[in-house]
Amino acid sequence: MLAVSRARRPSLRRYPWHRTAILVAILVAFLAFLAIALRPLQLAGQSHTFDSPSRQTAPSSPALDREVRADMAFLADDALHGRGSATRDEHIAALFAAAQFQSLGLTPGGDNGTFIQQVTLPSPLPVSPRTQQRLATAEDTPRTQTWNAIAILRGIDPAEVVLLTAHLDHLGMAKPDPAHPDADLIYNGADDDASGTTAVLALARAFAPTSTNAPRPHRTIVFALFGSEELGGFGNAAFLARPPVPLASIIANLEFEMIGRPDPAVPAGDLWLSGFDRSNLGPELVKHGAHIVADPHPTQNFFRRSDNYALARQGIVAQTVSSFGLHKDYHQPSDELSAIDFPHMVNAIASMIDPIRWLADTTWRPAWNPNGKP
Repeated sequence: MLAVSRARRPSLRRYPWHRTAILVAILVAFLAFLAIALRPLQLAGQSHTFDSPSRQTAPSSPALDREVRADMAFLADDALHGRGSATRDEHIAALFAAAQFQSLGLTPGGDNGTFIQQVTLPSPLPVSPRTQQRLATAEDTPRTQTWNAIAILRGIDPAEVVLLTAHLDHLGMAKPDPAHPDADLIYNGADDDASGTTAVLALARAFAPTSTNAPRPHRTIVFALFGSEELGGFGNAAFLARPPVPLASIIANLEFEMIGRPDPAVPAGDLWLSGFDRSNLGPELVKHGAHIVADPHPTQNFFRRSDNYALARQGIVAQTVSSFGLHKDYHQPSDELSAIDFPHMVNAIASMIDPIRWLADTTWRPAWNPNGKP
């Protein structure tokens, strides 16, 4: 794991783009090779059948811990400059995820047989006043494209899909302040939302046939990592406009947002689900082992504040899994790896594996409760 410093590091943007592109391509290729090469070691402590006594087809706890720490170290390192929305650094994060998906033998869900969905942003950007204020303090960089990373695990029934999502981007770099030359300018976004992105990657490893040698799930599972959520949900909008599967086939969406630290407002080890009372999805997942409770912060309107909401407005039962406890590092440079509670995060991801596997294999369908659909 690379050390994280609060001092500003030299920006990769000072180097010519073609040199950086070559370095990125080499890095992504190496990561894909490494994931494949280490797979036998990761499998060593696993069971490989659904009917085993422990039903632990997911990576063993030590393997999951290593993978989570490695993904977080890459995504939240200073070298990615906070994965600013619609920047080259967000693109690097998307390529990193695409390499992981490819190494797992998943089916591409992006453009032209790739794992990347490239999106051209409108000009000028139609952003909210709050986002305009945020951009005014951010590093001045062109924002013309954003990128999603999408993979598909084909199920026996292609007509029904479980969608697992998170957002790749964060706030990027702040403008230098001559009055504070040593200030930390990098909004690393370790909790928001490197943690959610890492969760989706971990779930992809848990369910991918190359990881578990398990039979295909009954339902198809789509893993989608969206770009430019912080800029206004442009990656999510592109997914809805050019979905890799028919939107009508998506029976549920679980968005993973800020699970890197426990929320003191809920019991230790629990996560919460936004809009818990809006559908029967949360209570049913609890029956099958999910450690989730109702959102303890209803006044924050979290159900409407992540990529799940646009999907919910399409009629899809779409809710966010989180453990955000309103910590002071939200949208600050201090949202760094050093503040992540890795035991909590690893246990949180592990606790969702069997409930999601059940959801992918059952014929039960989630439904909105009366007046729950937005």
